[in-house]
Amino acid sequence: MQFLKNLFTPILAVLGFINKYFKSMIFLLIVFLIFSGDKSTQSPNANLATINLTGAIMDDSQILEKIKEIENNGAIKGVLLIIDSPGGALSPSVEISQAIKALNAKKPVVAYAKGTMASGSYLSGVWASKIYANPGSFIGSIGVIMQGLDVSNLTEKIGISEQVVKAGEFKEAGTMMRPWSEAERESLQSLVNQSYELFAREVASARKLKFDEREVWANARVFLSAQAKKLGLIDEVGSLQSAKTACEKLSGVSNPIWLEPSPYEKMLNKLATQGSAMIYNLAGARLMAF
Repeated sequence: MQFLKNLFTPILAVLGFINKYFKSMIFLLIVFLIFSGDKSTQSPNANLATINLTGAIMDDSQILEKIKEIENNGAIKGVLLIIDSPGGALSPSVEISQAIKALNAKKPVVAYAKGTMASGSYLSGVWASKIYANPGSFIGSIGVIMQGLDVSNLTEKIGISEQVVKAGEFKEAGTMMRPWSEAERESLQSLVNQSYELFAREVASARKLKFDEREVWANARVFLSAQAKKLGLIDEVGSLQSAKTACEKLSGVSNPIWLEPSPYEKMLNKLATQGSAMIYNLAGARLMAF
């Protein structure tokens, strides 16, 4: 029974967190929105904007909406993409990467690694015109992983068996109820290999690196900023201010005015970041794709 307790403790911790804090967070947010008065602190003359990519990448809808909004804003001449994310799922990381690529084709984007720009979050910002990083940032982790539990011994001990009706040889590939067959393992490995090649080729193209030398820069290692610069994964090691200055220069604006997020947007970002980090830590989560 102790084993079962250890197995389900992370899940129970997440549910406990949601039950204890989520309703309070929503209530405080509603109160804040009601009494915030004039929600907009944005300057009508703003010509530069920031986009924040923080936490695990699981849902791309909010940031894609922000990217499109800035792309369609003719007054905005340059964008600073601030990244502090360990990565996430494959599909949303690709979507964000392509959206940043399209945005950068219209107006310069400078990416800044504030803490971690690794795996899916590295892919997300790889098409920026320039990539700056905090000296202590973690960069890279260009690789793909797929994990799954095998609980067959546990279910056998507690008397649980599975019944399956399926059509298609590989419909059950990745199940945790039994060891994977050799054919299933080969199929999943092929999927991972294809995803890795997509990732590495995209990085090679964006950063003008040699794909044939990917074992040097794309073997899933994480680098500190100085080493990442030597490998060509980033352009400069510096502060947030240096990244902002670079963005101002690339945009060509003579009088830089940054678009400030409204108070409720700041509140939403803060709640989302803190909530994501707490749930991620409580669950002991491990990214399943990037």
